[in-house]
Amino acid sequence: MKQELFSWWDENARDLPWRFGRTTPWGILISEVMSQQTQMSRVVQYWTNWMDVWPDAASLAKASTAEVITAWGRLGYPRRALRLQECAKVVAEQYGNELPRTYDELVALPGIGDYTASAVMSFAFGERIVVLDTNVRRVLWRTFKGEESFGGATKPEERKLANAVLPQKPKESVIWNEALIELGALVCTAKNPKIDEDPWASHSRFYAAGCPHMGEKRTRPRQSFKGTNRQVRGIVLNALRALAGSSGTSEKTASLSRADVEKLWGDHVQLDACIASLDEDGLIEIGSNGSLRLPL
Repeated sequence: MKQELFSWWDENARDLPWRFGRTTPWGILISEVMSQQTQMSRVVQYWTNWMDVWPDAASLAKASTAEVITAWGRLGYPRRALRLQECAKVVAEQYGNELPRTYDELVALPGIGDYTASAVMSFAFGERIVVLDTNVRRVLWRTFKGEESFGGATKPEERKLANAVLPQKPKESVIWNEALIELGALVCTAKNPKIDEDPWASHSRFYAAGCPHMGEKRTRPRQSFKGTNRQVRGIVLNALRALAGSSGTSEKTASLSRADVEKLWGDHVQLDACIASLDEDGLIEIGSNGSLRLPL
């Protein structure tokens, strides 16, 4: 099974700019954070622009908050951008601008969880370690257990399975991790797996069983984006980013008046609640007159 997966990877791996040894460990960390809950096709250009401006932790640490939030653009969950900058400051100040090389040190950095720390250990440092995201869990559970992976928090039995099948040689474990993530993203997808293209199709207990409960991965219904607080927060931030990026407007003077803010969303009760949450997250600053601007 290993060689079938590796051959598939060699022929089908997407040529992403942070792959195949073309970036630094810091660049890999940035790609992993940006890719969380975001389509890869949207990440590539943001990652490229970001790394052109801030190629290492020290350069990002020196940037203004407004620059960081603006550069994050429409990647979603902008709090991640601030946590990245917090992480950059720690790496620059405490680790000499080089990412630490142990899992415990990585996971202790601001905004870095198990998945990102494991991904950096594997893809940047070539260590033998399980990298478990939703795609990997789905591929392994379907193939070896013949059941759907229903999402939610990683279960101990999922991690046990992933450790059991991980190749012993570090170099092979890296390819294994990369290939499983790719296989889950492109072929063994949640609702419409491309069985004819799956290198493990003949081994999959899930396919053999007729794909039982396929796609039932959520424990609660997905909330529609339209009309949600997340949408309103995004509208406010996008207006401020556009203002900060317009010609002739400096970060220090780029602010929206209260009147202009109220034009952004008709439900002013919801609007004010979202503004308060953005302020609490450190993503905006509120003037005494009710105007808004990105933090300096």
